[in-house]
Amino acid sequence: MPLSRRKVLGRLAALAGGPLVADTLGATEPLTLLNVSYDPTRELYEAINKAFIALWKAQTGQSIDIRQSHGGSGKQARAIIDGLQADVATLGTAYDINEMGRNGLVPATWAARLPNNSAPYTSIIVFLVRRGNPKNIRDWGDLTRPGIQVITPNPKSSGGARWNYLAAWAWALHQLGGSEATAKQFVGQLFQHVPVLDSGARGATVTFVDRGIGDALLAWENEALLAKAQLGPDKVDLIVPSSSILAEPPVTVVDKVVDRRGTRALAEAYLKYLYTREAQRTIAQNFYRPRDAAIAAEFAAHFPQTRLVTIDDTFGGWDRAQARHFDDGGTFDDIYGQ
Repeated sequence: MPLSRRKVLGRLAALAGGPLVADTLGATEPLTLLNVSYDPTRELYEAINKAFIALWKAQTGQSIDIRQSHGGSGKQARAIIDGLQADVATLGTAYDINEMGRNGLVPATWAARLPNNSAPYTSIIVFLVRRGNPKNIRDWGDLTRPGIQVITPNPKSSGGARWNYLAAWAWALHQLGGSEATAKQFVGQLFQHVPVLDSGARGATVTFVDRGIGDALLAWENEALLAKAQLGPDKVDLIVPSSSILAEPPVTVVDKVVDRRGTRALAEAYLKYLYTREAQRTIAQNFYRPRDAAIAAEFAAHFPQTRLVTIDDTFGGWDRAQARHFDDGGTFDDIYGQ
């Protein structure tokens, strides 16, 4: 049943945090909003944008255009820092937004502005393998067997690759004696089985699916489920390992940009929309794990359970993980020989 104009007005006013400001609603030209995002979110935000544009039009009578930019999360954050005029950033790791904060683009308290530390959905890291799993890959330890090729992006540029690396490290910590040295040895062995490092998660999917390279793709769960849905059930299988990591991709308004452009009310409403029941269902339909409990229950069969670690409980948060593992001279450079 179509929403009444009063209900639509109320919903969008609430999303914007109160009465909508004149610099947004008084514009006669269509407003544009640039969402700079990480690699696998193209399809998700195409669906989100279509719904939000219609809702905003119904509320205000105003046409808006939401543009998307996608790439490795680290590269996208660097592009924003270097001047890309993103109204909102929807990136793969909190570290990337922290870097924007250190460059004066967002406040240090950005994560507290929205629920769940400004992460409206989650994912985990899984394996995508060839149909029938001919190499019998079941868990992380199988990835270092002789003859196995593993596809994962470059942690220097890709947020998804950093989640992959940390999920492997955490498994080794729990399964191989709890030693940091043993975990480093295992992850080093894993990367010896990686024939190519793409710059982002979608590029790695293309390498595995379209180019036919590799026996296992380390991937966001949403990316693996999308690939399986698009390819059909006779091409690939999805393997959930015995443990993974809870990936929490965050979102933020880019304050320096929206205040200059006069798009703050629109940008804030757009991000708050991600937490609505309608958007949470769209999120689940696009294979991301929703935060809304009712929607999560509705789609529970789509998202298998496994033991999950978090960036905080195992690595002390993103800033510590980045400095230790991914900054120049960190453990990734040690094990990959860069």
